[in-house]
Amino acid sequence: MFLDYLALFFLIFASLAIFYGIIAIHDIPYEIAKKRNHPHLEAIHYAGWVSLFTLHVIWPFLWIWATLWQKENGWGNGNHQKDSQTLQNLIAISGQVPELQESTRKLEAEVARLNQELQALSAQLHAKADINTGMDNNIGTNEPQSEGSL
Repeated sequence: MFLDYLALFFLIFASLAIFYGIIAIHDIPYEIAKKRNHPHLEAIHYAGWVSLFTLHVIWPFLWIWATLWQKENGWGNGNHQKDSQTLQNLIAISGQVPELQESTRKLEAEVARLNQELQALSAQLHAKADINTGMDNNIGTNEPQSEGSL
């Protein structure tokens, strides 16, 4: 008699465990959708309960439906917020291009002017060096020779 009651207990326990396990499993897509702030949260939840009566035939589709939505990206794989931010950055940068071209043109003109000044100063320096070298040569010839060199 004891074994009959033990078998009945295991049968009831197994039935309840399977029943609650199925209910817990059917709620997984709803929990995913809830975590992702899915816009169709209630529809996924109701469809999960309907899937209990269809022996979870539609359950894999609910899982896919719940996982397709992402907070940052929406339905697609691309990030629309980042794309719009990138577009705004591109517009801002393209607005700076004419200013940068103008400043580059001014800097190139300044560099050319400074190169001309440098060449002029270099020419003056070489001219002064040539004059000083010529004076040194003339000074050396006008010096009296020492007696030991005669």
